[in-house]
Amino acid sequence: MTTLLRRSQLSRRHIALGAEFEQMGHTLLVNNYGSSVEASKAKVLGLVDLSTLPRTGFKGAGATTWVANQGAELPHQPNIALLQEDHSLVVKLSHQELLILSDVDALSTQIARLDSMAVGKQTYALPRADSHCWLAVIGNQAAEMFSKVCGVDLRAHKFANNAVTQTSVAKVSAIIIRHDLGKTNCLYVLTDVSAAEFLWDCLLDAMLEYEGVPVGVASMRALAAEV
Repeated sequence: MTTLLRRSQLSRRHIALGAEFEQMGHTLLVNNYGSSVEASKAKVLGLVDLSTLPRTGFKGAGATTWVANQGAELPHQPNIALLQEDHSLVVKLSHQELLILSDVDALSTQIARLDSMAVGKQTYALPRADSHCWLAVIGNQAAEMFSKVCGVDLRAHKFANNAVTQTSVAKVSAIIIRHDLGKTNCLYVLTDVSAAEFLWDCLLDAMLEYEGVPVGVASMRALAAEV
């Protein structure tokens, strides 16, 4: 039996840009675009497609209690993200809704475990891997670039690490999560899959004046490892 690899909605754009892919489980992820200076450019401004990484969500009056009972540590209030022991990220979008994101290496086990369980009363599973694309904007110019396409002030002194906002980016509804890579600013952006290509193109266009470029997960790993 042949298992099909999960590909991003943006695969054709990545191929056109000369992407080199890596296989991670049953998914394909852009490792790099063939540039020897990609990581240094990413430190200024880079755009990464993380849409094939695992993620899930739960909603309902019993959702937060049920997820906490399964061993997850929850943020104390909405619009906060909290890193877990397995390096997944639990995002509290409201008192009744949670979003859970994998680490970049897809080594976290919590998402698969939760998805395999029968949910509790007044709890509904949300297939975020199917409903939302996941991009990351990284680099010291990330917040300034967002000022062109988003009304929320995402500068570091206004938008703390692990802060969350539910807003509009280029007139598209989106969730933005700040989750830095070591000393490098990183802003996750999740929006409806139907807007994936539009948002990718809009962000690349907004990045032009800062010489921002698409980068792969290899650059994210390199920046996260910097001391």
